[in-house]
Amino acid sequence: MDFDFSFFLLIGTVITGIVWGAYLLRLKSAGKVFDEAEEPITVEYARSFFPILLIVLLLRSFLAEPFRIPSGSMMPTLLVGDFILVNKFTYGIRLPVINKKIIPLNEPQRGDIVVFRFPKDPTTDYIKRVIGVPGDKIAYENKRLTVNGQAVSEVSMGRYTGVGQGEDMTGAEQLMENLLGVEHSILVRNDTVSREGVYEVPQGQYFVMGDNRDNSNDGRYWGFVPEENLVGKAFFIWMSWDLERSGIIGFDRLGTVLH
Repeated sequence: MDFDFSFFLLIGTVITGIVWGAYLLRLKSAGKVFDEAEEPITVEYARSFFPILLIVLLLRSFLAEPFRIPSGSMMPTLLVGDFILVNKFTYGIRLPVINKKIIPLNEPQRGDIVVFRFPKDPTTDYIKRVIGVPGDKIAYENKRLTVNGQAVSEVSMGRYTGVGQGEDMTGAEQLMENLLGVEHSILVRNDTVSREGVYEVPQGQYFVMGDNRDNSNDGRYWGFVPEENLVGKAFFIWMSWDLERSGIIGFDRLGTVLH
């Protein structure tokens, strides 16, 4: 079990619920009526915080959870400082903290942008794009992607101009990649060497890569993402904040639906 924010949120919800519930039961057993004026300070805090903690726990566990993009590995799709929402039920309903799936729903598809617990350190969340699903054979050679023997088409969009903390990617080539029906932009640096290879995706696991192909610590370096490590599917940018970017707030990115 990973002792992350969800764990402490669950503990806080349980403790405040027990304190408040126990006080109400004691009043009922003594035949007394609830009176805020006679309420102990600890019970007052428990009564105030319990519904808030419960709502936040339910929203984060079963509906959507916010994340902030800390690196440029998904440029140009996601920039450093983007705040995104992740759909928590797309790939099934899971119990909070222990992350056990209780209701299976959809499976990740090629092209999905997913948040997952990093296999090498499950306390850390990563975000990448699904390139290979179970049974796929993925090849990345000479900066070109092949899926099950089919070359993924690319169309050049010219040189990329980075902003803020992503300014160092200025000059990279921006390409529109068609991942067997899913179009999205990627960045490559033709003057940079990155990991290449052939990867056969095992059952129950997924192969992921960053859209910033020459600046991404992804499946090429550490392997596959087990299904149980999936957190959810990123679908929306609700804020973009970078102190190194002109204007700081990227208003043009607010409300962007992710593909």
